[in-house]
Amino acid sequence: MVYYIWFDESDKEGEYYTNFYGGILIESTNLKNVISMMNDITRELDITEEIKWQKVNNHTFKRYIKLVDFIFDLLSENLIKIRIFFKNKQYVPIGLTKEQQKAEFPILYYQFIKHGFGLRYSNKEKSNIYLKIHLDNIPLKGEDKKTFIKHLYELNKDTELKKANICIREGDIFEVDSKQHLPLQCMDLILGAICFRLNNKHKEKLDNTNRRGKRTILKEKLYKHINKKLRELRPNFNIGESTGYVDISERWEQPYRHWSFKPSNCLRDLNYSKNSNKKE
Repeated sequence: MVYYIWFDESDKEGEYYTNFYGGILIESTNLKNVISMMNDITRELDITEEIKWQKVNNHTFKRYIKLVDFIFDLLSENLIKIRIFFKNKQYVPIGLTKEQQKAEFPILYYQFIKHGFGLRYSNKEKSNIYLKIHLDNIPLKGEDKKTFIKHLYELNKDTELKKANICIREGDIFEVDSKQHLPLQCMDLILGAICFRLNNKHKEKLDNTNRRGKRTILKEKLYKHINKKLRELRPNFNIGESTGYVDISERWEQPYRHWSFKPSNCLRDLNYSKNSNKKE
């Protein structure tokens, strides 16, 4: 068995939330079928350009609505899994070294890749499972990028993953271009919507009119459709909080989950609360 996983990152900074990362996982038994269906839906909807949240406009809006329905059908049928990670700026870490502060991006991205899908709870049969990790345009350079990838391969030393017989073979971490990978593009649509709403981008106004632009209004409508689908999948879903579970195995089994990261050692700064600024 192979788990094919694609990861991407969105806004590093935001007014209320930062460090947005997303991932989508397809098991090898479903890969050919899912990719074929993704190709079929894009042809059916006449989507010829890369699917991206930033491309929501009059031309793409209705197509993206139908694409969102398709994505959530895949989720409900457990053919894919999607995970979204973000950090709430209210919770300010304390006691970090300068090196840790500088390396915030790769540290948090690593934690998301390691824990986001609950991989350690996925292998009840204990047969061998291999990970193929696809990272969209890693925003690191030189030695920083090499070090990051090296740390990912060192997940092979993780006790819990070893117990679950999950490993990454040499050469199975790839840096990719999302234009060539439909799973990444589908996930970007969801990740972008969550980032858009959590950072109140639906309230942004044009300088020359002091009114919201047409694209902002369309994005809010698309976000609301995504939120509706999320609540169909999981009633009472709260986009700003980590998804709960009854049994820890649900960290793997649930098709869609959020992780609102809060440092274990932190102080709360209510200046980053939406309510304190009276904007919500």
